[in-house]
Amino acid sequence: MSDFSFVPPGSTPPKVDPADLPHWLLEEDADYLVFDKPGWLVCHPSKNGPWSSLVGAVKEWRGLEVLHLVSRLDRETSGIILIAKHYEAASAAQTAMERRWVTKTYYALLKGVLPEPIMVDQPLGPDETSEVVVKTAVREGPGSLPSATFFEPVLANAGYVLARVQPHTGRKHQIRAHALWLGCPVVGDKMYGGDDTLFLEFIAHGWTPRLAKHLEMGRQALHAARLDFRSPKLTRVFAAPLAADMRAFVLGPMGCTEAQLAAALTC
Repeated sequence: MSDFSFVPPGSTPPKVDPADLPHWLLEEDADYLVFDKPGWLVCHPSKNGPWSSLVGAVKEWRGLEVLHLVSRLDRETSGIILIAKHYEAASAAQTAMERRWVTKTYYALLKGVLPEPIMVDQPLGPDETSEVVVKTAVREGPGSLPSATFFEPVLANAGYVLARVQPHTGRKHQIRAHALWLGCPVVGDKMYGGDDTLFLEFIAHGWTPRLAKHLEMGRQALHAARLDFRSPKLTRVFAAPLAADMRAFVLGPMGCTEAQLAAALTC
């Protein structure tokens, strides 16, 4: 079994080892495959072949022509990916998503102080002050959309916070942009960490000494932990344990104990 929980940014991500897929598979039935995606792997098939993405690898592994990707995550976000095996299952899950009959819960490692739970109800739109074209920011005006994210600190130490996060809308980069607006950027976030020139440097040159100096982790410390469906056609909960690299950060740089972490994750 391979261990690519950390893949140096700027390097070519490894291809999926078929032996890893059974370990990433959280559950399966006649309708769905539920995977715990590592934080180095893209969801969608890419030009690098089927084994370079989760969906492509699962198709090859199972010999399937069609799979329906219900939930999506950025490459550097780890956690739950829900794949439907057939159209009816995909329709039930996607309808629930569209009608907001799903509660999504993430864990994020944040840099700074978050003393109490807070609902960030701030519109998001294109960041017109940034050279990063895909970046969003809290702003009013053309192109901005209502956005709301709930942040709940569950463990804090050494200038970092482990937060439970629930987005109430589905905007691009919503959690990361709202965390930056709070003054508590996601650990390891090149784009929303407070200095987006790090992202531009990463794109141009890969992992550099400057990135290593300013980023505590090689990826954004964001993990999709739970999908709670409550719809007429689908009432189920899917959950994934905290990613290994985020767990190691809590026990290492944050200086917390296993008992403290366990209590935080069950509160």
